[in-house]
Amino acid sequence: MGAMEDRWRSSVSRRRALAGLVSMFASGAVLRAQRDPRPLREHRRVLGLDEMQTAFDFQDVFFRNLPQSTIDNTDHGVESEWNMRRNREAFEWVDIVNRPEVQVAPDGTATELFGFPMKFPILVAPTAGQVRLHPQGESGMHIGAANANATMLISVFASQPIEKIAAAAKGPVWYQYTPRHEPQEMLMRAQNAGCPVMAMTVDNRALYFERDLHSRHLGGNPRRPGRAVTGSGDSPSWNPYGVNDIMGPGITWKHVDAVRRYFKGPIILKGVSTPADAELAIQYGLDGIVVSNHGGRALDYGPSTLEALPGVVAVVKGRIPVLFDGGLRSGSDIFKALALGAKGVLLGRATRWALGAFGAEGVQRLLEIMQLQLVAAMKQAGQPTLASIDHMAVRTNFP
Repeated sequence: MGAMEDRWRSSVSRRRALAGLVSMFASGAVLRAQRDPRPLREHRRVLGLDEMQTAFDFQDVFFRNLPQSTIDNTDHGVESEWNMRRNREAFEWVDIVNRPEVQVAPDGTATELFGFPMKFPILVAPTAGQVRLHPQGESGMHIGAANANATMLISVFASQPIEKIAAAAKGPVWYQYTPRHEPQEMLMRAQNAGCPVMAMTVDNRALYFERDLHSRHLGGNPRRPGRAVTGSGDSPSWNPYGVNDIMGPGITWKHVDAVRRYFKGPIILKGVSTPADAELAIQYGLDGIVVSNHGGRALDYGPSTLEALPGVVAVVKGRIPVLFDGGLRSGSDIFKALALGAKGVLLGRATRWALGAFGAEGVQRLLEIMQLQLVAAMKQAGQPTLASIDHMAVRTNFP
């Protein structure tokens, strides 16, 4: 070839020029700007059911599974949520006394409440509208509880009928009722469905929550007044600044008499937080007490339930069982409540996390985790049975 042909062969073609341009960009900042903003090394894999180790593991999956409005409905507290936070913080103010390790007796966690034997002093608290958490709803909660040998309380604001929930599993279910104008229908249905024990709630939910006022998921729309009752669908919302009492008229001790007319069985007063009310409950013939502030959803800036528990126990003096709820997230938390005098505990938010994360299987695994953690705490604290746990097993540092 001549000189002209040689120059053509060695010159930059259009294709080679374009390839060189792409190579330049590939090594520069333009390509780096296109990378995934979350590199693989920062990725966190969502844990599976068999990897759950704590209640907070279920909370993480719960947050990933459900819309923000449903998450807020479960996790919010009254007004500034100070009381809800205090329920949790109070467990940091109680130390478990470390004693020589012992083996927990085979039946060391067994107890009896109102004539019903239980393998563990752990129940599932009544909470509303569980279908919004998982399609199995309250039926799934009951199945999971029964498979873990635990008793569930059905909320008066359940999103499924009492009869369907009670028939979902062979284990026992109790009923939770909030006094209304006419208790006859709901209490008789609970009785006929086989609920042998009823908890009468008096620590009614507050009228508004600051988190709701700022929630973009509510769209600033007024909320409907009123509440659904068991089996009439999911619980409707309400105006966060509403002046109407969404739970019905003010509760008086006369409501106890009305409830007794329609429910024949042990009646527990749920929502007691002072020694004076505990004494009144005994005088009015109640069969048990639940020290509760509705999970920090009733009155802000009050004491935590763990702080209130010893005073209630002291005035009751063993005449009736004292149960406890509020902020429980581990077996160690349960141990502390038992040491301060509780006969049993109720789990609310944690079981909702478990149901929303994995359905009935999640509820079962959460309860089994908490049971194992309680046994581990008893072992390390040198307490072979529930009967051996008393106030000497802990040291309190309440402010």
